[in-house]
Amino acid sequence: MLIQITSGRGPLECELAVGKFLQVLKKECGDVEIVSQVAGGYVHCYKSIVLKATQIPEKIAGTIQWIAQSPFRPKHKRKNWFIGVSIIQKNAASQKQTSDAGLIRFETFRSSGKGGQNVNKVETAVRAIHVPTGTSVVSTQGRDQHTNKKLALIRLNEIIMEQNMAQELLWKQAMWMQHELLERGKPVRIYEGAEFRLLKVNQ
Repeated sequence: MLIQITSGRGPLECELAVGKFLQVLKKECGDVEIVSQVAGGYVHCYKSIVLKATQIPEKIAGTIQWIAQSPFRPKHKRKNWFIGVSIIQKNAASQKQTSDAGLIRFETFRSSGKGGQNVNKVETAVRAIHVPTGTSVVSTQGRDQHTNKKLALIRLNEIIMEQNMAQELLWKQAMWMQHELLERGKPVRIYEGAEFRLLKVNQ
């Protein structure tokens, strides 16, 4: 499951809030993997971060409010900064795209690499083609056709999943920017101070 943290169209203070909330999620989610990030205008500042996590804490999707004096503009009157958090779930329909044998076409050919007499004389190499998208992979690692077919199918599934997730992520980001989903009056969590201390979790 993916978590996107974004500063939206917010200023540098919001980009810093994204970096601070990233540290919060690292503590609450345990092991997280940064899938992509867009750096902000200063160190520890981010316009957007996408994380991959197996555990998602409650009450993080929505708007996060940070109440603090600007560390970049000490005389600035504004003390409320907002960032957005969204959960991107894997699309079940997309996950099934490669499970239907009718969507996959296999081609076999002789392997030209090392691997012994059987590998070079018999059509052990396999190319798996995902018919709807034209995506294809080749497997020659195995010593027989059956093994290479399994390896090619596994890798093809991985590629299709990556493509599906990338498309879904791009859609989410586009929707976020288009509709400005930062609802400043309805934060799900409120933090305060330079230490980014949790002040309130709204029900």
